[in-house]
Amino acid sequence: MSSPLPSKPTKCVSVAELSKLPGGTGAAGWKTSGRESPWGLPVVADGPASLAKVVMAELADLKLENKPWPGGTHSLHYHYLALSEPGPDLPQFLAVGYVDDQPFIHYDSRVDRAKPQAPWMAAVDTQYWETETQKQRAWAKVQQVETWTVMGYHNQSSGTHSTQRTFGCEIREDGCTSSFWQFGFDGQDHLSLDLETLSWVSAKPVAVQTKRWWETERCYAEYDKAYLEGLCLTSLHRYLELGSQSLTRKEPPKVQVTRHTAEDGSITLRCWARGFYPRDISLSWWLGEEELVQETEYVETRPGGDGTYQTWAAVRVPARMENGYICHVQHSSLNHTLTVAWEAPSHQWITSAKVISIIFTITFLLVAGVLTFIKQYSQGGEEPHNSQNPMSVEAAQLLC
Repeated sequence: MSSPLPSKPTKCVSVAELSKLPGGTGAAGWKTSGRESPWGLPVVADGPASLAKVVMAELADLKLENKPWPGGTHSLHYHYLALSEPGPDLPQFLAVGYVDDQPFIHYDSRVDRAKPQAPWMAAVDTQYWETETQKQRAWAKVQQVETWTVMGYHNQSSGTHSTQRTFGCEIREDGCTSSFWQFGFDGQDHLSLDLETLSWVSAKPVAVQTKRWWETERCYAEYDKAYLEGLCLTSLHRYLELGSQSLTRKEPPKVQVTRHTAEDGSITLRCWARGFYPRDISLSWWLGEEELVQETEYVETRPGGDGTYQTWAAVRVPARMENGYICHVQHSSLNHTLTVAWEAPSHQWITSAKVISIIFTITFLLVAGVLTFIKQYSQGGEEPHNSQNPMSVEAAQLLC
């Protein structure tokens, strides 16, 4: 499936506006109806459309305490996976929630309980986990029906197939937000929700049938939008409060510049930044006072697997001009712009000299040993196999 957090459309809100969004929290935590909580969307696919309208009305009455928004970019997103015919080691339904790409909540149909994935979620009361367990059981049934229905649209009546539902929101330090909702089949895009037009967008011709099915109840799309632009953001705020020590920490990047030579002889310098948190970072290549914007290749910042992030930026350079290129790194953990250049290994010529010296010594000893051997044999000396010439012994020891 495509990138879960598209850059557009975006919407900018202030902290004050965030506190007025529907679906907020009180001092004791989330004050939500029995049908809804910050885990995700309500189960409405197998119920009447009026259910979604009732939940939306209840969310509109909830308010968030006016607390400052922590710096940096933060995101909240969820992934639901359903399998038509799971194997012995696979769940029929799996749901995972992430804050800033770090899992914090998990449901596996084999265990049949919603469980915390982060230590800071232990502060949430027992009722929360019971509610989430009940809701994910219902979602497992809903998405199982969706899986077999979409299989029918593909003329498939058996075999292992999967559906993926993924949705979430993001807010940046400047107050701009973005959100997304996507549905996939067998790992490929199937439908997505256009939040501006409230229309379902089909990725493939066969998905038009699913699109028509879901368009029979427009209020589902309306609720998805209300959730993503309201409760999702205020829930993210609450999770950042619960996990503040972990989620709002700052770890500086470890930066290294590496040199790479392609088969055609071209040279590329790559500036690596690893082990940093939070996610926001800026890497740029400079030649003197000029920033090389067009010449620089970037990759998307990605999780490092240990709760931190990593990324790189690369630029092609002329041979023997590497030292003139400087990588600039900016991150909230740094109180200045870090500059790093490529440095040729200072021990390279020393290592080469040592290798040449060893080869020369071994060659000299071998030649000397052979000459001594020939001389002794021609003069009727000891038999060759009894020769113990010190120089020959030393050469043999070096070779071994």
